[in-house]
Amino acid sequence: MRPGRIPPVTPAELSLRILDIVTAVVARRGGEVSLGPDDVRLERPKNREHGDWASNIAMKLAKPLGVNPRELATELAEGISALDGVASVDVAGPGFINVTLDAAAAGELARSIVEQGESYGRSEALRGQVINLEFVSANPTGPLHIGHTRWAALGDSIGRVLRAAGAQVANEFYINDAGSQMDKFGASILAAAKGEPMPEGGYPGLYIADLAKVVLEREPRLLQLDDDAALAAARELGYEQQLAEVRESLARFNVEFDVWFSERELHAGDPSAIDTAVERLREQGHVFDEDDAIWVRTTDFGDDKDRVIRRGNGVYTYFAADAAYYLSKTDRGFDHKIYLLGADHHGYVHRIKAIAGAAGDDPERDVEVLIGQLVSINGAKLSKRAGNIIELDDLQAWLGTDALRYSLGRYPADSPLTLDPEVLQRRTNDNPVFYVQYAHARTHQVAKNAAASGVDRSVFDAGLLDHETESVLLGVLAEFPRIVRQSAELREPHRVARYAEELAGAFHRWYDNCRVTPLGDEEIADVHRTRLWLNDASGQVLRNALDLLGVSAPERM
Repeated sequence: MRPGRIPPVTPAELSLRILDIVTAVVARRGGEVSLGPDDVRLERPKNREHGDWASNIAMKLAKPLGVNPRELATELAEGISALDGVASVDVAGPGFINVTLDAAAAGELARSIVEQGESYGRSEALRGQVINLEFVSANPTGPLHIGHTRWAALGDSIGRVLRAAGAQVANEFYINDAGSQMDKFGASILAAAKGEPMPEGGYPGLYIADLAKVVLEREPRLLQLDDDAALAAARELGYEQQLAEVRESLARFNVEFDVWFSERELHAGDPSAIDTAVERLREQGHVFDEDDAIWVRTTDFGDDKDRVIRRGNGVYTYFAADAAYYLSKTDRGFDHKIYLLGADHHGYVHRIKAIAGAAGDDPERDVEVLIGQLVSINGAKLSKRAGNIIELDDLQAWLGTDALRYSLGRYPADSPLTLDPEVLQRRTNDNPVFYVQYAHARTHQVAKNAAASGVDRSVFDAGLLDHETESVLLGVLAEFPRIVRQSAELREPHRVARYAEELAGAFHRWYDNCRVTPLGDEEIADVHRTRLWLNDASGQVLRNALDLLGVSAPERM
């Protein structure tokens, strides 16, 4: 007989129920404390004897209410113990409230996860936010290097967790395809095509010779053209080929961009977007003229000095292009802009925020600039093609996409990082990506063995999931939606990676203690069928977590 359905008690749901109780107690005591869902935070106790969830809300409110924290905790515990799905409530120490759930209420989560599938963990927490997320934005004058690799992994994962939390996000790559560096790039290719020495300030590396071969194939008359036409052809054809290679490298790295924005668009037209940007900033009252130049009073917004936007000779500065680009994002409907920049761009933070302020936006609300730190990999060799960099393509071929994506996403962006390739290539538990992927593969093997033994999901009795390791595993599974939301709000996808490792550990310990398939002549029972639900729920959440990191979830290892 199929047991009746019991609503699962998740930490989010429990927090809301406790909030109602806290709000009522505060009102009864005449308090004027304003409370919201985030004020009642539940944590899983390190000691399982202390229950499934713990809250310190009584200690937080004791002083504002002028009451002893244990006395307040005891009063709250009486109300919490009456909630459906709560088995017991204890008050510990100076006023901690420890909650133990009924096994059936806790176990119901397994069925809920399986039924929700890929949507489990997703929320509407950031619904209504329209975000432009710019990252990588490498010059199209050479291959992507090790620094771009980190920003690609982090930026893409940030976009994934933001979408999972309900935000509307566009990943954007800003193509720096205007300016003198493009002419130097074209001159380098042309020199290689002619067999001449590299021009001063040109781009070294065998990849330039490779690009020259492509250019000659596409324009066989290159060497017969006059100098200006030859330079233009080398520059444009080389640019197209190099940008195509950048796109292919990122696609192989599981990184997709919604927008590829060319800097040239800002210079096109009469008036250009840059011309218009100057006038738009002037309308906001932050532009002034001095010494024949046009300035933006960026010191009004915390910049260390005012910025020239157009020099006295009529030439626009890089600041002008940055301003026009920022305004274009606003014009395209992005209320919030996130820039992920390299470690050498600290000075850019004030500049971007000053542009936001000068454009009439709130620099503290409408724009974020995240600075990533350097990454190194022990034993990584400089590219044979580029000569002076470590290429993304070489790293990917050496270590694999999954190992790179997971390892780079496992740490905060602002922490310097050195990776050990020996660890990343091991098929052992001290390799974090192997540890998590192996847990997922194990869930698949358990399901396969269950099917072969005749165990199916025809019955679910949540009350049968009463082993200590099942309680722990269910507690970890219940945390996933909170982890995803927190990762999105803080722009910290490494929290998902650390969570995945915790979940893998909880699953492995459960696997060692609880069987899904019967032993020997043991008959198939409802506990086996119910455990299959828990196994499949664990596999689903591991897949969902790995997907947020751009990492595959193999079925066999």
